[in-house]
Amino acid sequence: MPEGDTVYQAAARLHDTLAGQLLTSADLRVPAHATAALTGRHVLEVAPRGKHLLTRLEGGLTLHTHLRMDGRWEVYRPGERWAGGPAWQIRAVLGTDRGTAVGYRLPVVELLRTPDEQRAVGHLGPDLLGSDWDPVEAVRRLLAHPGRPLAEALLDQRNLAGIGNVYATELCFLAGVTPWTEVGQLPRPDRLVERARQLLDANRLRPGHITTGDTRRGHQHWVYGRAGRPCPRCGAIVLTARQGEPPQDRVAFWCPYCQRGPAPSGSAGVGTGVGVPRELRGRRPGPGGAGRPFGR
Repeated sequence: MPEGDTVYQAAARLHDTLAGQLLTSADLRVPAHATAALTGRHVLEVAPRGKHLLTRLEGGLTLHTHLRMDGRWEVYRPGERWAGGPAWQIRAVLGTDRGTAVGYRLPVVELLRTPDEQRAVGHLGPDLLGSDWDPVEAVRRLLAHPGRPLAEALLDQRNLAGIGNVYATELCFLAGVTPWTEVGQLPRPDRLVERARQLLDANRLRPGHITTGDTRRGHQHWVYGRAGRPCPRCGAIVLTARQGEPPQDRVAFWCPYCQRGPAPSGSAGVGTGVGVPRELRGRRPGPGGAGRPFGR
């Protein structure tokens, strides 16, 4: 599932192509809206809300789409060949004189009355990249279930809107705790929430979900996607395991030295020193150790 900054970038591309333009073609290839007559309407704006996209049209209509795991929007110049996938994968087409937006494999394509948008996005927590961002409310929602594993709580869009698995994993590392640590055990949840906002804001105009500050390929993340490789801070081997229940489970990554807290029983290296460099075994990060990245 894409991160909130990816959706923000998609909304910006769509807005640049569609906003203020007259729809010269419109085709929603889903049964519920296959006969919708949108051609001839002006596009008012395309706005992101967490991981949702809201394309607002004149006449009080909103096209609500969600990318989930495989969906994406491509934008083509007039006359440019559509190369985003086979025609049977196309779920929505919005064309203007400026260009055409084509939605591939979109699992959610819903036409709403604009006043009814809350039906689709009203359940979401504060949007990390939205004008309505409210860190106090985000912390309150996280702490409402103090016994919940941190990574699961971060992925719950009802708490904070916009965090996907990359940021959930990296935020756990930056907090110095494993993904299975209970939310209520965090010493400074407000600091974690603020770091989440900083990361998404820093990446909202660039690809890569960079969390280390290093844009070089293979250096963008602390532990995400680094299973079996050395932690870039301490050299311990990064571990991985499934977290959550199918079909919503995710792959979690963590460093057995830099991150304190519980982990799945039987995980290689947990509580055994396996994967931790010999010179670090038997030691724990001191002040500024596990939590050090917060100050980077």
